[in-house]
Amino acid sequence: MAYYRSLGDVPKTRHTAFRGPDGALRFEELMGEEGFSSDSSLLYHCGVPSAIVDSVVWDLPDLRTTANHPLKPRHLRLHELTPPPAGEPDAVQHRRLVLGNGDVRISYVTATHPSPLYRNAVGDEAVFVEAGSGSVETVFGVLAYRAGDYVILPRATTHRWLPAEPSRLYAIEANSHIGPPKRYLSRFGQLLEHAPYCERDLVGPASTHLVDGADVEVLVKHRGNGPKSGNSGLVGTRLTYATHPFDVVGWDGCLYPYTFNVEDFMPITGKVHQPPPVHQVFEGNNFVICNFCPRKVDYHPDSIPVPYYHSNVDSDEVMFYVAGDYEARKGSGIGLGSISLHPGGYAHGPQPSAIEASIGAEYFDELAVMVDTFRPLELGEAALASEDPAYAWTWAGRGPVL
Repeated sequence: MAYYRSLGDVPKTRHTAFRGPDGALRFEELMGEEGFSSDSSLLYHCGVPSAIVDSVVWDLPDLRTTANHPLKPRHLRLHELTPPPAGEPDAVQHRRLVLGNGDVRISYVTATHPSPLYRNAVGDEAVFVEAGSGSVETVFGVLAYRAGDYVILPRATTHRWLPAEPSRLYAIEANSHIGPPKRYLSRFGQLLEHAPYCERDLVGPASTHLVDGADVEVLVKHRGNGPKSGNSGLVGTRLTYATHPFDVVGWDGCLYPYTFNVEDFMPITGKVHQPPPVHQVFEGNNFVICNFCPRKVDYHPDSIPVPYYHSNVDSDEVMFYVAGDYEARKGSGIGLGSISLHPGGYAHGPQPSAIEASIGAEYFDELAVMVDTFRPLELGEAALASEDPAYAWTWAGRGPVL
């Protein structure tokens, strides 16, 4: 995201000797994407950012997946997932995998306790805050979060979550980078006038965050193969650093974590029903993220505001229902905290009764987060534990033929 920021103390000229008040040399770290060919930031550490004193295995949560076979739409009730037996869930170690493929994983957790220091070395994370508030301490500074925020954490950003209250977090973990859709950006990276949000809406750290410490443990998720990785190809390591990673006195550049709240998204509406791309907020490799916000709806006198039946022949569609009353799913059993999975190869759309009921509506009071993927999604253990088995048959009004 080419939107320059500078915090704390940085030298006038990059890659030159930079010393603190005591004369000690600061250690410069370039954090950059795509092999020095894309966005980057320069961070200035008090300690050596490469100095580790230990490395041991971190056993990741269960990342095994099961194919959606036989093919059918699914309804998952995430609020019914049981908390871990330890009773102190955090935003990192207690995520439960809902859906995943080779490009993206969707997990869910209700976090009540501080997380360990954590770094995802596989890809960027977009964590949607369904409910709750708190802060995320990062190597770049501190982000406050609240309900409705997307917390965008670039790959390999060391951070930890500090909930101020129980926080329901919907974590979208990419194997790539996550950013605004390219059609919203100028060739230099500025958000354009037709985009549904702008740089003013992106909230980055306000100041650096210095912490002293020695022999500091960081949990790292990275590529590899292990006994619990299943088909994910991911493993975990506990790295112990000689000095605290939060020893950055200043940084500047175009790569950093930030939050974006759905209240600041400006819905694009039309005379007749608009297709999902108008609701897009972010994209990664082989997937997109959209949000369906409260909005005025179609103004053609004969318009049908709910979606038409559609076959996304290249995509699986995942809807996470956050607030309000999603019009197209009325009568299906879906409620707040539900997920619907409508896979490629299956024509999907509104419940039949919702079509007639929506005619004449002027406003939809609904909030949902959608992820569309271009490779099929498989079911994680949390999906298998929270499924409503009756959902697939609700359009027909009766169950399978026996």
